Amino acid sequence: MTTIGIGVAGLGRAFSLMAASFAADARIRLVAAADPRPEALQRFRDEFSGSIHASVEELCADPQVEVVYVATPHQFHAEHVRLAASRGKHVLVEKPMALSLDECRAMIDAAREADVRLVVGHSHSFDRPILETRKLIESARFGRVRMITALNFTDYLYRPRRPEELDTLQGGGAVFNQAAHQVDIVRMLAGTRAVSVRASTGAWDASRPTEGAYACLINFEDGAFATLVYSGYGHFDSDEFMGWTGEMGRRKDPSAYSGARKALASSDERSLKNARNYGGSEFVAPAGAEAHQHFGPVVVSCEGADLRPLPDRIEICGDDGRRSVALAPPGIERVEVIDELYAAVVEGKPPLHDGAWAAATLEICLAILRSGREAKEIRLTAWSYT
Repeated sequence: MTTIGIGVAGLGRAFSLMAASFAADARIRLVAAADPRPEALQRFRDEFSGSIHASVEELCADPQVEVVYVATPHQFHAEHVRLAASRGKHVLVEKPMALSLDECRAMIDAAREADVRLVVGHSHSFDRPILETRKLIESARFGRVRMITALNFTDYLYRPRRPEELDTLQGGGAVFNQAAHQVDIVRMLAGTRAVSVRASTGAWDASRPTEGAYACLINFEDGAFATLVYSGYGHFDSDEFMGWTGEMGRRKDPSAYSGARKALASSDERSLKNARNYGGSEFVAPAGAEAHQHFGPVVVSCEGADLRPLPDRIEICGDDGRRSVALAPPGIERVEVIDELYAAVVEGKPPLHDGAWAAATLEICLAILRSGREAKEIRLTAWSYT
């Protein structure tokens, strides 16, 4: 079996959530990493026996690296993808792909000119319940999709943040960070091009000066529409609607939900974030998941049934009653990301979550921000295609 050597650019939270998946999959070798934090590099070398580098440019020049996993802060994605492509490396880049459509175009062009694959993820549209729901829709047994409802209430805004994570202009806030998940999910399930967005955004805490909430309506070219609602203000917890299974597929203690605000109030934020990050003194590797990951409740209203993806099943509420399609527990978490990356790099299959897909998702996120500012509907361009 062919294996691919991955070099990691950025050993932050995104990597900490993918590390166990990479390590458990025989198709992957973690061969190198770059990060400004010495403690993170030391842990990577101890854990994976990989090479460590002082810069992303050095990482991209490492001959062991075949794929660069770009997990650096959002404002650096475009430059780091360009560096990787210029060295002939395939790229897996975290969402959001970039902060502007011009940056997306430059990233797509760089990958095309270098003849390398560009895959964008992880987003929760990779989650098995979403992919299986898409298969049910494509079976045509339930008629066309007419409406999608997605909501999520979390404590996102009160987790430890770097200053730029609270600055929308640098890619901070709920829209860049969280809407990318919901938009990817509803685009995957709708299966057709989005044509317009009407949204409102909320920034209600002066100490966290960025969007912490949004609501939007996305219209699709076939007449279907999706409503997205998100709040990261740490009050209601919509995991209650998911059987108290958390986003990462693990059982959740409802009483622990207020812990994010309490920890933030009693600690220095930068120190707390560094301590909890990969390689930090309080870092704890995520435990194995009992169920599949999710991004809050989703209901797909087809002509003949409502479909509801859940962490362990898909509920079908149809004309003839209600039933469930069970899903086997996950083996390797987020293996769907590796499946798509491996198929693209080794088997030459065009990835679903390619640059054009991710640019279309970013256009919708930018439209949410613009619609919220200007209080009007935003028409979308040809970027918004599946």
